[in-house]
Amino acid sequence: MTDLYPVKRALLSVSDKTGLIELGKALAAKGVELLSTGGSAKTLRDAGLAVKDVADVTGFPEMMDGRVKTLHPRVHGGLLALRDNAEHVKAMEEHEIGGIDLLIVNLYPFEAALARGAAYDEMIENIDIGGPAMIRAAAKNHGFVTTIVDVEDYDALIAELDANDGQTSYAFRQKMAQIAYARTGAYDAAVSNWMADAIGEAAPRRRVVAGQIKQTLRYGENPHQSASFYVDGSERPGVATAVQHQGKELSYNNINDTDAAFELVAEFDPAETPAVAIIKHANPCGVAKGATLIEAYNKAFDCDRTSAFGGIVALNQKLDAETAKAITEIFTEVVIAPGASDEAKEIFAAKKNLRLLTTEGLPDVLAKPNTIRQVAGGYLFQDKDAGFIGMDDLKVVTEKAPTPEQMKDLLFAWKVGKHVKSNAIVYVKDQATVGVGAGQMSRLDSALIAAKKAERMAEAMGLDEPLTKGSAVASDAFFPFADGLLEAAAAGASCVIQPGGSMRDQEVIDAANEAGLAMVLTGMRHFRH
Repeated sequence: MTDLYPVKRALLSVSDKTGLIELGKALAAKGVELLSTGGSAKTLRDAGLAVKDVADVTGFPEMMDGRVKTLHPRVHGGLLALRDNAEHVKAMEEHEIGGIDLLIVNLYPFEAALARGAAYDEMIENIDIGGPAMIRAAAKNHGFVTTIVDVEDYDALIAELDANDGQTSYAFRQKMAQIAYARTGAYDAAVSNWMADAIGEAAPRRRVVAGQIKQTLRYGENPHQSASFYVDGSERPGVATAVQHQGKELSYNNINDTDAAFELVAEFDPAETPAVAIIKHANPCGVAKGATLIEAYNKAFDCDRTSAFGGIVALNQKLDAETAKAITEIFTEVVIAPGASDEAKEIFAAKKNLRLLTTEGLPDVLAKPNTIRQVAGGYLFQDKDAGFIGMDDLKVVTEKAPTPEQMKDLLFAWKVGKHVKSNAIVYVKDQATVGVGAGQMSRLDSALIAAKKAERMAEAMGLDEPLTKGSAVASDAFFPFADGLLEAAAAGASCVIQPGGSMRDQEVIDAANEAGLAMVLTGMRHFRH
């Protein structure tokens, strides 16, 4: 094996014909013999290029609806033969196997069929067999063979050939081989995960995770950590699919927090009412609905103005100019919305570092994509928390029942609490959070912190009393003791929503009755770690 190896013969077999003609012409101009199959051969030939059909090389026609065409020793021998091995060279001569120095293959569009929800039989027909086999063969023999699997590498290939007088370097072939194996790995992952879902295998023996690089990040959570952003090809609207209109590159923390913000605001149907969520360090510091987007933003901002500084703002409707102007009055890292008016974009343009993302839709909060978390030596998989509680699911357990308006605030608080790190306590009044306690080891401490923050905001706003007076309060899990509930009562809460299920439920219910609270149970918890 030498560093530089010439490309004299290439096999091109692609589903995605993007750039194929330009590539074929560039290779032909360098005197490279072109072999091809089916539609790829026709495309090249129609462009006036001389192409030899693989069928003429193998002596066998394409058969079985194209399932069998490249699975032949004259193809795989040409890809796998070690050019510096005398026995391999002898075998090539004896069996009339010509060397293939360059393989250009992209695979049947399985992922595209999956994205459009193709039926089972169509999915099966979109599983490529010959392509992955050739890719793996060529990549294994990267000492001599160059393997290209992505259209975006066509220009790099031609540049490499130009720089090396029609040859490729070992380092280039290595890099392309790694990309090739990653491609077949991702392809097989898509097939195996689809099949597990198709046959109802919730916990398959092996599960594979694959992604495609979207962004190399400046660093991770902290500057001493390296990080990258990979996407899985899902069409779920969100930070991975959003268009960034302006601002600096998103950071690791920006991406994490923006995802949290958008998933939360999607809980509120934009056809019913505007809603805004402000997130800081993956926890909401203000969430509200309003008659208008600006009203929703102002109510969310008033929950915790201090924490909103440097936060992420998510909206469930198209961003308008009035709301954009209000957002720019404090430092904001990212704004994400289904869309933005031209006037709003112009207002943001004056804030060069403010990132604006639009998604053209909201994620379906009732869908259950997998969530993945790495632990030492493995991964944890689970369905996304798509648990939904409606009015009819609530069980009143106290002497006093919530009023219709209180019920609305209780359900609002419950939706928000689902997105707060546990232990979570959320106070809500008039469809807006007025106090959020997150991530404490004790539910009592979460109740205390949320109430204290509400007191500070009341002082800052010149109010006579905190907005927690007369509020609805949600707990993401049951109260193990009555102390957390009594703290909420002391803060002025008038009604409570919680899952129930504690051995001390009756003690907590009795305490609620004594405090004059109305309380409903959901029978469902929303731990978020």
